[in-house]
This record gives sequence, C-alpha cells and structure tokens, in this order.
Amino acid sequence: MKVVHVIEPFASGVAFFVKSLAETMPDDTHLVVHGERKEVMSAFEVKKLFPSENVRFVRWKSANRSINPIKDLMALRELHTILRRFKEKNMVDAVHLHSSKSGFLGRLACRMAGIENVLYTPNGASFLSGKNRFVRGFYRQLEKVGSSLGGQVVCCSASEFEAYKKIGISATYINNGINLSDKTIKTTLKDSNKFSIVTSGRIVNQKNPYLFNEIASYFSGLDQFEFTWIGDGEERNVLTSPNIKITGWQNEEKARELIERSDLYISTSQYEGLSFAVLEALSHKKPVLLSNCVGNTDVVKQGRNGDLFDNKDEAISKILKYYNNADMLAVMGDYSRELCEREFDRNNNFSNYRQLYSIAAVNFKYGKQIGIA
Repeated sequence: MKVVHVIEPFASGVAFFVKSLAETMPDDTHLVVHGERKEVMSAFEVKKLFPSENVRFVRWKSANRSINPIKDLMALRELHTILRRFKEKNMVDAVHLHSSKSGFLGRLACRMAGIENVLYTPNGASFLSGKNRFVRGFYRQLEKVGSSLGGQVVCCSASEFEAYKKIGISATYINNGINLSDKTIKTTLKDSNKFSIVTSGRIVNQKNPYLFNEIASYFSGLDQFEFTWIGDGEERNVLTSPNIKITGWQNEEKARELIERSDLYISTSQYEGLSFAVLEALSHKKPVLLSNCVGNTDVVKQGRNGDLFDNKDEAISKILKYYNNADMLAVMGDYSRELCEREFDRNNNFSNYRQLYSIAAVNFKYGKQIGIA
C-alpha cells in the first residue's frame, strides 16, 4: 500500500506521529510531503529520525505556518501538482493529512486532483486555539469548510473527537500511542534530592508557558523544588522564574532520561491532541498533573495516576500534596504504566490506521462514517 502523508509542521509531535505510523506499517510505502519549521528543527534533522526502508520525502517548499492568502494559494497550487503527479503514477492508495493547515489545503488539493481516499488527523484542534472568540470562530468555520470538501476526520483522542462532534463535524478517533516494546521499566537515580517537576514540548502559547512560570514562581524561594522544561521555542523569554531550567531540544534518549529522573510530569497546555510527551511520562511510571483541557483529560484518572487542574492555585496545591505524601507517587506511577499499556500502546492503536486506509474509499463513496474508535 502507498500512503501519502501531507504535513506542514514537520517537527515535534506531528512529525513523531507520522514517524510512528511508518514504523507501525513497515511493509507499506510512506510518501511524506512536508514543509519545514527551521526554528524548531531542520527538515534534514527530522528526516534522520524516520525509518529509511519504507519512507520517501518530497519537499512542500511553499508551505508556511501562518495564514497568508497569497502564500497559501501558492502552497495549494504546489500541493495539487504533487498529488496529481502521484495519482498519475499510481502512487496513491490513501492520503493522510496532518494538522489544520495541511488538513484544509490538503482536502482542497485532493478534491481538485480527484483523490477521494483522504483522512485528516488534526493532532490539536485549531478552533480550540486563538486568543479571542473571533479567532476561534474563524477557525471553526475553516474546519467546517474543510470538512465539506470530503475526507474523514480521525481524531487522536476521545476528547478531541467530542470537540469536533460538538461543532457538528462528523469524525471518529484512534488514540495516540507510543511504542512500549522498547521501554524497559527501570529506576534512574536522581541528580539531587530536590522534588523535580518536568514538562516537555515547544515553548509556545499553546503550551501556556505563562502558567508554568506562575506555578514555578510560587516555589522559587523553596530550594527543595525544581522545574525543568525540555524543549525550546519562541516564548522562551516568558520562563523567568529562577528555579526553571530550560534544556533546549534533546534527542529521544536524553529526553526520556530527564523524565525518568523526575518526580512529577506537569502540563499547562491550553489544548492538546493527545501529547506523546505525557504518554512517555505514563510509560515511565510518572504521576501526571495536567491542565484540564482537550487531550489531557484522556490520560488522567483523577487521584489514581494524577490530577487535573483549572488554575495555578489548584496546581500548586496538588504539588504540595504530592511532596508531603511522597509514598503515594510510586502507587500512582504504577497505575500510569498500567493505563498506558491498556489504552495507549502504539502497536495496538496504530494498526487501525491501515484498516482505515483500506476501507476509507468504500465508505466515502457511500457516505458512511468510519467506525473505529
């Protein structure tokens, strides 16, 4: 089977998602049409993370992050040309679009090229972002227009699926997952006796570094607490509290080691699809303290493997509770691993995508919703 993946944000979690699909389906050919986010990681570096046996890359040169009518028309024209050529050479069994920009332009380009077997995974619903009601409403309308162009929306978590259903867009979902077979459970010695709280990802508005900084600032006079942000980003300057360490981007092995050495994983995100970093924390038996938002609600069983919080005061209160009841962390961590094995094993979840690629064309023809969740 030949699957064409279209991905504008060729970095971070979305690139990891496509990489995981290629690794889960080693007998199929994956043609990755990609943009580039140099400020996060160069396309050259991202490509080195992918398996070489079954993945081929095509640069989508005019793809860009922000909404710009002229540049977006250029990107649409280029993408249509690429997809049309693939179709003419019989190199398309399915097209899988990743992220909101790729999802909108990709569905339009597929419609123009006469390609019907199309899937779209948002990995973070765009209409949950935006700094005001007008922007969020604009993104909702874009999603509805994109949905009218065809294709099947396949969310990466149950809560993201519910968000799409709430605005009247037909969708299904397959949980994100990570490869548990390469993760041995081990105890990594900590560098210090401090209570270590860690997060991972791009330092951007979606991840709400402002809230992370406010939480850390409360503990700035307490030497027994330390905060670590694994990653980097355009809002790095927001993290001003002196007890925050910013590591910059790390390879997978080093990032895992930093999570293993922590006591607690925290997420202050405003919204998620379903964070791979959080799933990594679960796999390494870490309790999780997550903001109460789409994508985070799927991985917390309140009081069993962690908690959700709605504001900084709730987060601070939970951290103090964990610190003063250290014995509970091991029990919560055990449940984190159990939950990850039960619901977020990549080898179980991602195999469903191949089934979707195979049956999607028939379902689209008869207007049926794909029934895998």
